[in-house]
Amino acid sequence: MGDTGGKTTSLADLGLTAQGGAEARITGLTADSRQVRPGVLFAALPGAKMHGAEFIPFALRMEAGAVLTDRAGAEMAREALAGSGTALVVAEEPRQALAYAAALWFGRQPETMVAVTGTSGKTSVATFTRQIWQALGYQAANLGTMGILGDFHGPLAHTTPEPITLHRVLAEMAAAGITHAAMEASSHGLDQFRLDGVRLKAGAFTNFSQDHLDYHANFDAYFAAKAGLFTRVLPEGATAVINIDDERGPELAGIAEERGLRLVTIGRDDLADLRIEAQRYDATGQDLRFRWGGRPHMVRLPLIGGFQAENVLAAAALVAAGGPDLMLDRIVATLPGLTTVRGRMELAATRKNGATVFVDYSHKPGALASALQSLRPHVLGRIVVVFGAGGDRDRLKRPLMGEAAARYADQVIVTDDNPRTEEPAAIRAEVMRGCPEAAEVGDRAEAILRGVDALGPGDALLIAGKGHETGQIIGSDVYPFDDAEQASVTVAALDGLI
Repeated sequence: MGDTGGKTTSLADLGLTAQGGAEARITGLTADSRQVRPGVLFAALPGAKMHGAEFIPFALRMEAGAVLTDRAGAEMAREALAGSGTALVVAEEPRQALAYAAALWFGRQPETMVAVTGTSGKTSVATFTRQIWQALGYQAANLGTMGILGDFHGPLAHTTPEPITLHRVLAEMAAAGITHAAMEASSHGLDQFRLDGVRLKAGAFTNFSQDHLDYHANFDAYFAAKAGLFTRVLPEGATAVINIDDERGPELAGIAEERGLRLVTIGRDDLADLRIEAQRYDATGQDLRFRWGGRPHMVRLPLIGGFQAENVLAAAALVAAGGPDLMLDRIVATLPGLTTVRGRMELAATRKNGATVFVDYSHKPGALASALQSLRPHVLGRIVVVFGAGGDRDRLKRPLMGEAAARYADQVIVTDDNPRTEEPAAIRAEVMRGCPEAAEVGDRAEAILRGVDALGPGDALLIAGKGHETGQIIGSDVYPFDDAEQASVTVAALDGLI
């Protein structure tokens, strides 16, 4: 619930209409019955395990100013509501109604807002977008997996926060002088209407591969959730930045055009608006030649991985979409100054023999394959990979991750990721169905030690799956563990530096 500060408003001012035309003075919003206070609107939302309507009687006892729910929720609490006199708002999509109400309640947002969706690359694109804005002199921030970064800092419990938290944070950012913000739009967030009400000027699509099938019913449902950014959230006339190299990119481009969105495409296709023409790799980065605005550009990027070119150009296109007054040359001039996101193809350590150790967040089959493939041009010798799979998550992707590792790495070590409440050995066994020749080392620290020890001159180790995370979840406990820190200490120990 937001800080009301004595503020009140009407249901009508929140875009809500109660049954029977009832009106109420609202003092705040919440979807948590424990936070209901006199006058607060309680959103009783359907959930995976229970319906929030079960808590309507409690919210009424706490003198809720109004209740927002769906038809099923209204029926569940019909008796309690009948004699309460409390205004009842019934919506076909109560989550969407709550999102729009939250936007109206908190009011302020950074003037220029953009969002990025896709299976992989969201954090990098949002971060690069923020970095470009900062280099151009704007007060900017990005929101997502790693919290809020940039000229405004703060933690976030979810990649895309629920709407009350999201709009409270956006209002706080605007009040602090943030004029530009880039958001990660997760499939969960889009499916649950969390971004509805955010006034976006542009949205980007990076790529699409298997993930989150523990939440979405199937691949098509997962894609439909991602596509929601373009079919529903972006307003008509906004800009859609689409990676048409991805198999589903052309489909989304068609959707964007049908909606009346301004389409900007990126990729290696001759028809792409931002066309990647050539890349040249070395141990610390890459040179990128691309065509934009009808002419070629050449920049040096201190970034590992060929896929980063797509991420950088998506960010550049988002910046251009959010500020049409900006000259392309000014945006291009900022690109050599971009820095990698922590835990995204991050150079964690270098051995005395020149071998390198990278840490990456790739925890999905497509992302792991992409990371290994993109690392290959930077490496003169062999690639060793250490990775695992998370517990209590999509089991179907585990052998696929093993297959990706076996296909694109020279040496594979399967270890524990975040086993959570599952048996770690059972998870490893499912992963190893895809890479039966791999070494199995359950202890992640030992696995990293073995990976580093195996490195010869010109080799590289990729430690995949956890990226920026600083803890390992075993059971219900979180134990301190940082892949980059572990790699650095291990290299120092093996090279006799400590």
